[in-house]
Amino acid sequence: MKLIRINHHCYYFQGAVNIGYVCDGEVGILIDAGLDQGAMRKVLNQLDQERLPLTHLLITHAHADHYGGAAYLQNKRNIYTMAPVLEEAILRNPVLEPIYLFQGNWPTLDMRNKFLEGEAIRIDEVVSEGVWDIQGIQINSIALPGHSYYQLGYQIHDVLYAGDAFFGRETLQKHKIPYLVDADQTLQTLKCLLEWPVKRAVPGHGAYEEDAEELIRQNIAWHQRVLESMEDVIKNAPDGLSHEQLVREMCTRWEIETSRLSSWVLYRTAITGYLLKLVKDEKAVLSIQRHALWIAPYEKRTV
Repeated sequence: MKLIRINHHCYYFQGAVNIGYVCDGEVGILIDAGLDQGAMRKVLNQLDQERLPLTHLLITHAHADHYGGAAYLQNKRNIYTMAPVLEEAILRNPVLEPIYLFQGNWPTLDMRNKFLEGEAIRIDEVVSEGVWDIQGIQINSIALPGHSYYQLGYQIHDVLYAGDAFFGRETLQKHKIPYLVDADQTLQTLKCLLEWPVKRAVPGHGAYEEDAEELIRQNIAWHQRVLESMEDVIKNAPDGLSHEQLVREMCTRWEIETSRLSSWVLYRTAITGYLLKLVKDEKAVLSIQRHALWIAPYEKRTV
């Protein structure tokens, strides 16, 4: 984890999962906490070496790679922790993530790993969209749903810590079908960010962007490609196909190799998130056929 300075107050720790940091006087704020205690230990060591303060932790959303180091942090430091409404319920009860990924069933042991389930943490304050302050530091929190249910971005001193509202180019190329729970919300969030006056941004995965507009547009184009690909799969099955068949066809088309259940459920959730947009846009229809969730091309009916 390398500490990179953006301006007089704003920094970030660059890694596989970025961690934001803001300091002003005696106040030091971390934005997210990394995957595990190893990542957090490196963060604390660097802050101590630089004699930088640490008083608060803001969580953008309740995915384990963004809060997995928080329990270690709370054990080591007197830290005030804030998290978005709804997301905080998962942070307090992390087993909820593998539960919802496993369709509400109790998850199998191989799903209960650090990538899907971090350690439970204490939440001192639940926050939502709006403008508020931490001991004189103004925080403009922005609802950025789509990747997660109530993800928040935090604009502080003209830098937006964007969580996983958008991804760096290498991350898109690596995962191919990006994780999300609602593609329509994801696209609305990205379009909102294009209109946002602050362009300096730190994504959760990828390098800091002095002007994030081009990267946001690339994310929009990527999501549109996935949607077009799915629409083509559905059109080529005029009698329809099952949800499981759709997952298989999309993974095949995008050359995704996944043999682990804990990885496959992430792709299933993402693919369903894209499907929901096609249903909303009247490009696909859901039904139950032969005891299976069935997807077919939308046929416009005339009266």
